[in-house]
Amino acid sequence: MKKNIFIIVNAVLAAAVIGLYVLYFLNADGSKQSYRSIVKSDEAVAADGSVVYIQIDSLVQGYDMYIDLMGELEKKSDKIKKDIDNKGNAFEFKVKDFQEKVQKGLITRSQAEQQQVQLEREQVDLQQYVQKVQNDMAEEQAVMFRRIFDAVQTFLVKYNQEYNYSLILSTSGSTNLILQGSPSLDITNDVLHGLNAEYKK
Repeated sequence: MKKNIFIIVNAVLAAAVIGLYVLYFLNADGSKQSYRSIVKSDEAVAADGSVVYIQIDSLVQGYDMYIDLMGELEKKSDKIKKDIDNKGNAFEFKVKDFQEKVQKGLITRSQAEQQQVQLEREQVDLQQYVQKVQNDMAEEQAVMFRRIFDAVQTFLVKYNQEYNYSLILSTSGSTNLILQGSPSLDITNDVLHGLNAEYKK
């Protein structure tokens, strides 16, 4: 009799262990690990309902999407800078050549006036070109940051469905709204880990 009870108790305990294993590693719908377990880093994370914060400067600088997009933007910026330098150098050469010809009397007054008007027109065109590319680069940079912010916001919506934080604050070096906070409430690394894991997909 005691032997049968012992077998039943062991069977119940084994079933309970298996049940806990299944509940821990599977969702109720039978899918694989939850989003929380996929994005979670090795660091301790604040409890549900906590008010937590993200160091946004550190998050962005470590975000692979930011690194990739900034790399592309810097390459484009370098290319444009070389183009502007080349155009500027070519214009300076024309101006010096014109000044030398005028000083040496190698062109008539009428030719000098025509060339001066032409150079003034080219100077205006160059200034407008520089202004245009600067505006274009500023717009691209603004779009890049909006893309990053949108990706972070979209991620945090899914992230917080698992963690259920009451409030997620943002802090940076320039606008530090959090004067003092417990490191256990800083979820920067955990969010960064998840963002990069999702971006790699």
